[in-house]
Amino acid sequence: MRGHLVSRTWQWNPTLYAPARYRRACRYEAFIPDPLAGERFDLSSSVIGVVSDAERAIMRLNASPSPAPAPLARLLLRTESIASSRVEGIQVGIRQLARAESAGAAAPTVREVLGNIDAMQLAIDQAASSDAVGVEHLMAIHRTLLEKTHHHTIAGVLRTGQNWIGGNDHNPCGADFVPPPPEHVRPLLEDLCEAIGDETLPPLVQAALVHAQFETIHPFDDGNGRTGRALIHLVLRRRGIADRYVPPISVVLAEERRRYIDGLTLFREGRVGEWVEQFAAAAAAASGLASAHLNAVEELKEDWRRRLSERGAPRSDAAAWALIDILPAHPAITAPQAVAGTGRARAAFHNAIQQLVECGVLLPLTASRRNQAWEPVGLVELLEALEAGRGP
Repeated sequence: MRGHLVSRTWQWNPTLYAPARYRRACRYEAFIPDPLAGERFDLSSSVIGVVSDAERAIMRLNASPSPAPAPLARLLLRTESIASSRVEGIQVGIRQLARAESAGAAAPTVREVLGNIDAMQLAIDQAASSDAVGVEHLMAIHRTLLEKTHHHTIAGVLRTGQNWIGGNDHNPCGADFVPPPPEHVRPLLEDLCEAIGDETLPPLVQAALVHAQFETIHPFDDGNGRTGRALIHLVLRRRGIADRYVPPISVVLAEERRRYIDGLTLFREGRVGEWVEQFAAAAAAASGLASAHLNAVEELKEDWRRRLSERGAPRSDAAAWALIDILPAHPAITAPQAVAGTGRARAAFHNAIQQLVECGVLLPLTASRRNQAWEPVGLVELLEALEAGRGP
């Protein structure tokens, strides 16, 4: 076992509602994991082989040639964030998310996913810009995740009470897993940040261990899973094997949710090699899936260009060509997004939109001239297949 159990007594708080059967003291055991920084793991040659294959798959994904990598990077980051939310039971379709985002109004579940996208972006930005990752960085990722949701009061705040997973809503007695008591949270996170800065282990092994350790600590009252999966990409970006594109590992984890949860249990039981092998296999599958979809998106862009050309090709420097390049980042695009993404004047953008609508590249989503948005034809279907873990 990678840690030890401590026995505690749960006292019912009479100011809180609970059915009568929960209004008595009970004993439970909380798990305190061993520190991660500096620990060495004896992984078998077969596990190391799976890890090496997965790292090569991630590097191949990031070596994919593209004249406009930023929109494709945004596409994969959105996909990873949507899938990470789905692991937690937050179901928001790609088309629903895109249209709500373009309209500027979002239902609570949509705000949860939008917060996840922002948190994931912050995680990889911090990885690229911070000399060292500290507890305050982890808190900032969590704050970004929840600050615009109904959980805003706990955004970026380390828990001060006992939490638990499974069981009932009123006490941790009989829970499936009880994380460490609150007084252990900050010291364990400080150790975790030290482990993030240690580049002794292979990058994918480090990401697997950091993620599992974070989930074991469970330092926040909510949002631990999504924050912990953002840390995977923080590690991979810091280690340089995912410098452009995030492999959408959560797509695979969401499809195999029960196995994923069991894998985290394996880690806590000390069966680290089994967890690392499972995680690496998911990363390899996600990278292969992403590579296939990036190729499909490039083919879709070529189809859009062909349609535009057949309608009477505009000048090579026309805004319509630039707009096609950024469309993969926007399953629904608005005028401000198009102007910001292309750097072209608003007047040039309107002409480009009209050209792309006429040639069947863009589909108007609203009849009104106010708050207009357009959907790139064929893109949402590709993204839905990727998010569901299917090939293009």
